[in-house]
Amino acid sequence: MDKLICANVFVPLRTGPSHRSEQGSQLLFGEKYILLDRSAGWIKVRNEFDGYEGWLDTDHHLYLENREGDRSEILAIRTVFYDSKGDSLVIEAGSEIYNYNKAGNSFKISDSKFTARSEVILGPVNESVGRTALRFLNCPYLWGGRTSSGMDCSGLTQTVYKIHGYKLPRDSFMQAEAGNTVSFIDEAQEGDLLFFDNDQGNITHVGLVLGKGYVIHCSGKVRIDRIDHQGIYNESLNRYTHRLRTIKRLKTED
Repeated sequence: MDKLICANVFVPLRTGPSHRSEQGSQLLFGEKYILLDRSAGWIKVRNEFDGYEGWLDTDHHLYLENREGDRSEILAIRTVFYDSKGDSLVIEAGSEIYNYNKAGNSFKISDSKFTARSEVILGPVNESVGRTALRFLNCPYLWGGRTSSGMDCSGLTQTVYKIHGYKLPRDSFMQAEAGNTVSFIDEAQEGDLLFFDNDQGNITHVGLVLGKGYVIHCSGKVRIDRIDHQGIYNESLNRYTHRLRTIKRLKTED
């Protein structure tokens, strides 16, 4: 199977081979993907980073061939790069860049070179997980989104932890299987993952502990709310909006 590298700023992965199908996730710049199937202007692919499979419009199928041995690093801060033609590319945090040249603020994928005019900050970053999450504060909610232009709840947690060098699965119910259980909310620490369920007991939402009694999560936008043993309390609505199910702690050095 062909292994390719996404060379667009990001592209939607849809649940079916149609623009009417919902966006389930996104491929970020530099992420490797494997071609699985084809269907009339669409290709089915698998993201190597998180294993997510979806359909990609071939008009968005801007790619570079993977070369074994290319060394990738995670972009920690949204950065403007310029290609060899001088055209700008706004590359999102969580994207992957290859063979980075610190002296020249540049990187190459295959034979394509990209250069930044400002400092390039790469992960894992020397800051707390909570501080990284705050960089996305007020980003709008977008189902299947993984960037500051729009993200969903699990897109936020996945991207934040990717910047810190940890691979999380794509969806919240999958993320709930990672890490070690924290028994009580009073024992939760900054960066712990909080999972919330619906009336059927299914995990449907995830957020990050920001500090004692506070959670940062994406609901309408990336926002900060109060958290206690019952769940998320929205003070502007004067009610609980999400019911707490479980708490998980990850080891970022793994």
